Amino acid sequence: MASCSRLSLHPFLSSASVRLACNRNVQVEASTAKSLYPPIVPSRTAKSKAAKRRVVTEFFEQLRSCTAQEKIRALTRVQRKKYVIYPHTFALNADRWYQHYTKTAFLNGLPEKYESASVVDESVLSEVRAVVCNSILQEHWHAKKGRTFIQKEQEQLVTPFLRNAVCGLKNLLAKESRVLTLSSLDFDPQVNYYWLRGERTIPEGHRRGRVEPMRFQIDDKPHSQIRIPQQLPEFVPLEAEISAEVPVITLAPDLLPLFRRQYDNHIFIGAKLEDPCCYGHTQFHVVPDRFRRDKMSKRGLSDQVEVSLRANGIASLFAWTGAQAMYQGFWSEEDVSRPFVSQAVITDGQFFSFFCYQLNTLALSPSADGNNSRKNVCWGTESMQLYERITDGDIVGLNDAVLKLLLQFLLNKPQC
Repeated sequence: MASCSRLSLHPFLSSASVRLACNRNVQVEASTAKSLYPPIVPSRTAKSKAAKRRVVTEFFEQLRSCTAQEKIRALTRVQRKKYVIYPHTFALNADRWYQHYTKTAFLNGLPEKYESASVVDESVLSEVRAVVCNSILQEHWHAKKGRTFIQKEQEQLVTPFLRNAVCGLKNLLAKESRVLTLSSLDFDPQVNYYWLRGERTIPEGHRRGRVEPMRFQIDDKPHSQIRIPQQLPEFVPLEAEISAEVPVITLAPDLLPLFRRQYDNHIFIGAKLEDPCCYGHTQFHVVPDRFRRDKMSKRGLSDQVEVSLRANGIASLFAWTGAQAMYQGFWSEEDVSRPFVSQAVITDGQFFSFFCYQLNTLALSPSADGNNSRKNVCWGTESMQLYERITDGDIVGLNDAVLKLLLQFLLNKPQC
């Protein structure tokens, strides 16, 4: 009689065992074969993340084939509460916050183009000096005659001075730069830009706990701006490595503070889409009366004078240059294929600050910024004093360096 014996299962479980060797070619062929059925996609009406992703993806695909006007209308159609960024702000150290929201790296000084510029023609410089001096003396005499105090001095004195100076310089330099003859000069234009940047968790309400993108809006009104039909040349290549870093702000915008408001979303360069002068050249800004240097010093905010000027330059130029890119059909999901360049001059009548901005990316939304290594760049100078004082109808201590920079800014022209 045969005895029962217990066999080990190890030989059967071994990977080298003949019993477990099988041919998977049938399974491979089945997986590579073309499916007879359409892919399973989420329902558009389901209340799920997959359904929401499908709706957004289809909306983006539909938007890619639209015109620039249709894109702007579709992207600004839905009104939600948004953070309103003011170029002129009393917030302390606002420039770093504005850099984060616009993904802008700030570099002290001006681009290499201006640092290594050729010698300015003395005859042209003397004409520029005459135009600026006449504008200063004319408004100073009319505003100061018989008065010891002027209410809203910036509006009564600096605004008309800058208006006369910009008009005179543009007409004077038209013979040196043909693009100025084709340009458009606007006074008190409206500039708006709306975009998404970062995410927030809704703290209360029926949508509490949901994650939504943070929305931002800049509404700017510069003193004047020059627009041209062709684009200014880039300062640095689009993919160039920038040494400066973009500050990272992890705090909520409410702590700056920024306030959320709900009204129409606007993207506007100061002219309609059909205008042939759709590219920016130079903006001119007047420092408001409440931000004057003497008033800031009385409040103990002397260290915030340059900070507020940088914040003004970054916010104003980002809004203007970003809107120009949107007018060309670019947006966060279709990033710019070429840089967009603009310039700005900010003055209180006596001190001048010069800024240059190059827009390298519009992909600032949470979905587009994940693998985006580009960043926008802003160059800016410290305040430069144009003159020391006015005595007996004569300007004392006129600084030709300011006039040369102003001349170089206005003579910047597109590549032929």
